[in-house]
Amino acid sequence: MSTILKLGIPAGSLQEATAELYRRAGYRITFHARSYYPTIDDERIECLLIRAQEMARYVEQGVLDCGLTGHDWIMETGADVHEVAELIFSKVSRRPVRWVLCVPESSPIRTVKDLQGKRIATEAVGLTTRYLEKHGVTAQVEFSWGATEVKPPKLVDAIVEVTETGSSLKANDLRIIDEVLQSTPRLIANHAAYADPAKRQIIDDMALMLGGAMAAEGKVGLMMNVPRGSLQKVLSLLPALLKPTVANLSDEEWCDVSTILDESIVRQIIPRLKAAGARGIVEYPLNKVID
Repeated sequence: MSTILKLGIPAGSLQEATAELYRRAGYRITFHARSYYPTIDDERIECLLIRAQEMARYVEQGVLDCGLTGHDWIMETGADVHEVAELIFSKVSRRPVRWVLCVPESSPIRTVKDLQGKRIATEAVGLTTRYLEKHGVTAQVEFSWGATEVKPPKLVDAIVEVTETGSSLKANDLRIIDEVLQSTPRLIANHAAYADPAKRQIIDDMALMLGGAMAAEGKVGLMMNVPRGSLQKVLSLLPALLKPTVANLSDEEWCDVSTILDESIVRQIIPRLKAAGARGIVEYPLNKVID
């Protein structure tokens, strides 16, 4: 019987970003209306849409062999899982998301110590409780079902909320007084599944390809023909990811140079390369970069 890997895909805000990352890694995930079972073009893998908040618990229990969720939800649930890889992608940016302690701008609360005996709303009750314990503060922490930013000051004194840019907090006139946790997405696996050689191979291959797709983001390849007399000048202009590849051409007076660099600097560097003697300059997109 062939090995089938049960893969959890985070439903909701990270769903499309996850599918796009898998696409760049070489996997095609297709979502179906009103179905929690996306299809993937790999017969060894079965997908299930699960909220990121619940992912680690189901992976720990073996309902799923592996899945993608945030470091924050692993910590929140206390799930015992194997972290295979860190995958820094999100809804908005490549920055980690932050769980922050916030109060209204007009609040007299300035530090976590000022929350003694106060009321705090959050979706991450476990994270918040442990954070307060670390600071020796006793407060009432209640679970928030949503719209957490609008609750202070009438319903609660403070909130612990996740943010990428902080724009929603500012829009609701909230002030950050401390950072509780930074979080990035992780590919996690059930310990027993990861101990199975066949499943581990699928998981490790997936992690390698996902990591390669992320490493290629924002980068392009350049190749060009360079007169040998201009080679050192051209090489000095290339801020390569690795050392440029230099190959001989049939014409001994010329060589081929290939390199990888940040897409953001291409428009500045190509004119300099041409001025230095490079010809036949070709820029091409990258799907994956595997070290």
